[in-house]
Amino acid sequence: MTADGRDYEGDDEVVLSARDIVKTYGGTTALKGVNFNVHRGKVTTLFGENGAGKSTLMKILSGVEQPTSGAIELDGATVSFADTNDARDQGISIIHQELSLAPNLSVRDNMFMGRELRTMRGVDYREEERQARLVLRELADNIDPLTPVSDLRLGQQQLVEIARALHANSRILIMDEPTSALSAAEVEVLFKVIADLKARGVSIVYISHHLEEALQVTDFAVVLRDGTMTANALAKDIDLEWIVRHMVGKNFNLGAPPTGYPFGPVALEIDNVRIADPDNPQRNVVDGVSLDVRAGEIVCIYGLMGAGRTELLEAVAGRVALTQGQVRLEGHDLAHLSIQGRIQRGLGLVPEDRQRDGLVQTMTVGGNLSLASVTDFVKGLFLSRTQEQSLIDAGILNVHVKTASSDAPIGSLSGGNQQKVVIGKIVATNPKVILLDEPSRGIDVAAKAEVFNLLADRAREGLAVVYSTSEVGECLSIAHRIVVMRRGRISAEFGPDVAKEDIMAASGEAVVV
Repeated sequence: MTADGRDYEGDDEVVLSARDIVKTYGGTTALKGVNFNVHRGKVTTLFGENGAGKSTLMKILSGVEQPTSGAIELDGATVSFADTNDARDQGISIIHQELSLAPNLSVRDNMFMGRELRTMRGVDYREEERQARLVLRELADNIDPLTPVSDLRLGQQQLVEIARALHANSRILIMDEPTSALSAAEVEVLFKVIADLKARGVSIVYISHHLEEALQVTDFAVVLRDGTMTANALAKDIDLEWIVRHMVGKNFNLGAPPTGYPFGPVALEIDNVRIADPDNPQRNVVDGVSLDVRAGEIVCIYGLMGAGRTELLEAVAGRVALTQGQVRLEGHDLAHLSIQGRIQRGLGLVPEDRQRDGLVQTMTVGGNLSLASVTDFVKGLFLSRTQEQSLIDAGILNVHVKTASSDAPIGSLSGGNQQKVVIGKIVATNPKVILLDEPSRGIDVAAKAEVFNLLADRAREGLAVVYSTSEVGECLSIAHRIVVMRRGRISAEFGPDVAKEDIMAASGEAVVV
């Protein structure tokens, strides 16, 4: 319905439709009779919380999964897609939220995987490279097509996913969280590409938890909640409050810095840390950073992609070697401790890339939650399943994981609930300092509020919290102190009352007045 309660039809040609789509998994119904239209040359944005059914609907429209009942219509004719190749052959491509690249292959090989350019002599690698360069140039990125994907930053890998879909000349392009790992500059480039695609008549389905960002490109808005469409409207008739109200039933904010208690002694000391760029040892990706964090204090590290945020947190956690400097936890030098040793000492990291670094995909929800604490339940040669299950049950409640069972496969959860499992795994170790690298990546507005409220509650109990973000709004939530990084250095430090524009200016980000 539109903002004034009327159903909208729209004057634009409908090219793809889902009619009364139902999808069940065992005893769980993920989609409950959803109707959904995609218009030619327009952006239809699908809003909803984690677990609302957005990704399930898109998987059905792109041939990844089959509906339990209902029909798909393409250009007015009923169709059925056997798989993603079948859907792609009919002009529908999807860019998944979780990257589906082969890290051991080059950018070129990933872009042409399953669509190799073959001649009588074999694969024409030179022509593939030429075409890959053209598409990447369109995205305004200097990625070398011969670079192994494993050598790219997460944001660059996301651009490769987008380039692969663009090269397939899709007339319907589904983008599931395409900007989740992109910098502000890369997002701007993507939006220009979207405008160009619309001008060519390409239809786009866009899914994003970045609500304000999504409104910039949306023509039609559709909201899903618990597998049911709760609202749809023309973008010109809605605002942010309308989206949130139909998503979660009320407005959420990310909280405020917790007050009413004194900070404790310094828990984490980062002293003149330098980290060399592995691709260019003459350059430091982190260049002389010093930072103290007290028990009970929440510190936000803000910066654009490439500012050194991730490298700094990974070095503190023991995943990256220091070129110079020291890291101390409650006065103890951590230089000789492994990652596991630092966890046992009381330092835990929630990594940016949950799929690669935070989860074991072959394990259950419970197995992932207890993984970092499993040594606590070992009694001689045996593992106390009772104690482990108690920790798992508490973890699911503490971080509000939405799952049918702790025995469910981790892959059965939505992206946001998987992220909460990663956070819950670290919280279960009872850390003294917790580091979180982009903790809200892939998390909806309600889940963000839950995560930040959880961190605020633990800070009141004495936990030192350090989280990094590239979203200014997240800086202005629960942080007592905001540290801005730029080109590997701390460029500014602010209290919680700072203006958004001051944070952006300190990071080197252009401020639109």
